[in-house]
Amino acid sequence: MAPTTKAAGDGSGLMEMSWDPITRIVGSLGIHTKIDFKAKRVAECYSTSSVFRGYSVFMRGKDPRDAHFITSRICGICGDNHATCSVYAQNMAYGVKPPHLGEWIINLGEAAEYMFDHNIFQENLVGVDYCEKMVKETNPGVLEQAERTEAPHAGDHGYRTIADIMRALNPIEGEFYREALQVSRYTREMFCLMEGRHVHPSTLYPGGVGTVATVQLFTDYLTRLMRYVEFMKKVVPLHDDLFDFFYEALPGYEEVGRRRVLLGCWGSLNDPDHCDFTYRRMTDWGRKMFVTPGVVVDGKLVTNDLTEINLGIRILLGSSYYEDWEGRDLFVARDPLGNPVDPRHPWNQHTIPAPQKRDFDDKYSWVMSPRWFDGKDHLALDTGGGPIARLWSTALSGLVDIGYIKATGHSVRINLPRSMTKPEATFEWKIPAWSNAIERNRARTYFQAYAAAAALHFTEKALEEVRAGRHKTWERFEVPDESIGCGFTEAVRGVLSHHMVIRDGKIANYHPYPPTPWNASVRDSYGTPGPYEDAVQNTPIFEENPPENFKGIDIMRAVRSFDPCLPCGVHMYVGGGRTLQRMHVPTGLSGLGG
Repeated sequence: MAPTTKAAGDGSGLMEMSWDPITRIVGSLGIHTKIDFKAKRVAECYSTSSVFRGYSVFMRGKDPRDAHFITSRICGICGDNHATCSVYAQNMAYGVKPPHLGEWIINLGEAAEYMFDHNIFQENLVGVDYCEKMVKETNPGVLEQAERTEAPHAGDHGYRTIADIMRALNPIEGEFYREALQVSRYTREMFCLMEGRHVHPSTLYPGGVGTVATVQLFTDYLTRLMRYVEFMKKVVPLHDDLFDFFYEALPGYEEVGRRRVLLGCWGSLNDPDHCDFTYRRMTDWGRKMFVTPGVVVDGKLVTNDLTEINLGIRILLGSSYYEDWEGRDLFVARDPLGNPVDPRHPWNQHTIPAPQKRDFDDKYSWVMSPRWFDGKDHLALDTGGGPIARLWSTALSGLVDIGYIKATGHSVRINLPRSMTKPEATFEWKIPAWSNAIERNRARTYFQAYAAAAALHFTEKALEEVRAGRHKTWERFEVPDESIGCGFTEAVRGVLSHHMVIRDGKIANYHPYPPTPWNASVRDSYGTPGPYEDAVQNTPIFEENPPENFKGIDIMRAVRSFDPCLPCGVHMYVGGGRTLQRMHVPTGLSGLGG
């Protein structure tokens, strides 16, 4: 059943189309557009969220030691990233440094989460946007060309043509789709070996972990990891072939989802040889992370200093449903180094909800507008879904060199050792010409290999600790009456920070900032659109269907490349108060259901 459409009603000749929701977390993300079908381009885009979560409200007054257990429930997919980030913030606030082994175990858990989540998203969710059924439905001419195009790396992944790759991605019945589902099972097992339970860890605490570390534990992890290493040697060349083909088949496709290079990465995977979680040394130990933090503007590295990154964060309200807190008392006037902390910094934020009717000329979303202030402009940084920002920042800094991974200043080289049936392989992610849908997706594949390579290093370091008789995984601590802390890491989808203020031994203020507020943010106080809005409203339309049978695949590819969360149900709003309901299985295929 094809959706009906209606003119926007403003005399512009544009068509008003909306997808709401298009996310798998709570189903609260909506993308609202006006499309110029004559010019085959999206003219306007608005990103909305219909749900108020309120964690920053009900965290007040809680025991700080409960923070990671509570905040992991922010998300049913990347809850462990929140728990980890909260623990980092608590470590700083309590002044505790976990034992080395505890940190290696956390790194192994986080690496497993990257492998698990990127795999299931890339192959079983966003991959469906490029499968045979979807391409046949939206671009039959492209599928015909795919049938005639031999895959350059067929010897590595086993699929002779690009169309064979597309068929393998068909949901449920595709060979590669089913294989990836099996991978998601044992990567989740890897996480559970380290942190007890997925997705809300049961052995993760400030000061370390409660995991009992043995040679057998790390061997069980390593056997699964080597299966993943084997899988990556197939996955990286497969996706390179698929994504390169789209550039070839659709000249100009690099413009889909493209926006100015404004990338943020907060770094992840701490090195316990350097990280002591003190704020005064955060600049130094931040640069020793195995994923290097950084702000990248127009392809250039602006900073990789976590202290500078922290102080530059601003929370603007813009078009969101909140009252301003301007003029209220500051929780934190200066950081531990004596630097002034801005009133719009998360440490000083007050969350004052003001629900109201949605108005695209005024307030239209529950998502605020996080920005990074460079001293001159409030930059609408995006995470690119996580991996493109991580790889770009790490490549430019050139600081990571651990044998399995080397950042060169212009690329990241990933070395995967010999596995069961495949020889040693080296992959090199090179800084691309664009930050667009295709390159966000490509980076996700390379970062899967990156996470596997990092995990090999972490396993070796953890085994060194155990074999040397250093089995301690947790350090005692005391909760101070007054303190502040901040944690920085990378959730699967990108930047994640937790900011906490303790007074009288209780939480006085707590603000977590995951990647979605950055990516799905709305037009800010200066009128600057958020990343989804910016990327979509510049997107050309390559879909072959006429307006009356329009699926919006190019728009969906643009949004999904950021790794929001995908739909279990979608409805399309067609203007004039008329809504057409379309229920979907969680694959993104618009032709399923009725």
